[in-house]
Amino acid sequence: MDQTIAAIVGQEHWTTKGDVKLFLWEKRAVLKPHLGTLIFVHGSSMASTPGFDFQMPGKPDASLMDWFARRGFDTWCIDMEGYGRSSKHRDINCDVANGADDLEAAVDYIVKTRGTEKFFFYGSSSGALRAALYAQRRPQRVARLVLSAFVWTGKGSPTLAERSKKLPEYRANNRRKIDRAFVNTMFTRDHDGGADQAVIDAYAEQILALDDSVPTGTYVDMCSNLPLVDPARILAPTLIMRGQYDGIASMEDLLEFFKLLPNPDKQFAVMPGIAHNSTKAVNYQIAYHILHAFLTRPEPVYRG
Repeated sequence: MDQTIAAIVGQEHWTTKGDVKLFLWEKRAVLKPHLGTLIFVHGSSMASTPGFDFQMPGKPDASLMDWFARRGFDTWCIDMEGYGRSSKHRDINCDVANGADDLEAAVDYIVKTRGTEKFFFYGSSSGALRAALYAQRRPQRVARLVLSAFVWTGKGSPTLAERSKKLPEYRANNRRKIDRAFVNTMFTRDHDGGADQAVIDAYAEQILALDDSVPTGTYVDMCSNLPLVDPARILAPTLIMRGQYDGIASMEDLLEFFKLLPNPDKQFAVMPGIAHNSTKAVNYQIAYHILHAFLTRPEPVYRG
């Protein structure tokens, strides 16, 4: 079947974590070979569907979920507690560890309803931290792990150095306001020009339709509690994707993390002309290609 015309089916799901309701969104193609289940994990400042099922007229490849569903993946995303359609009633700041708890609940649900045993994970920014922490906790569930816009210790990060100036404010409040101007800074703070303004505007509209504020926990973690994961305990084949201009993590920080990953099936990819958000960039097709190649590469026949 032609990948450009494969029919995509979307289905919402709900699961619980105690008294917390979590929204899950699944998209898959009709009549496609099943290449695996891919879970997308969102970052600090938006719910999951704007990030991964972004829809924009005239841009058929705008949705990462649609693109991978057409190529045979069962794709899922989850609104973490405090975001989007998921519960927001608890008086907590929804830190990275809490997000890893949400992933556990979501994966348990998919295991029970689909019978899937192992998953591909793609996390972006603090979503990469959530996915990495989950992989550290539950290595038996992770077939391949992709960490995009990731940060390990925060050493050499101009973005985190600037963000830390507001750390007392973030610690004092469980949520922070977001608006169109803030979404715009996500694309201009490191390097201006890497994303089309029309895409940024449409992205902001879809983010703000679900949230006008988001939890502060991941910001507090990234400014004051790094490192949150131990690379020696991440056993899955791992890909690290870094935008050329990303200010969240320095190249040196990520290369040190990469060196300590124990599985030799690992890859480090630098994406030219891209800053923090690779999938909304002008060069988004580079990110798509790198991710797809890693998820579909053959398993080693000889391991020595």
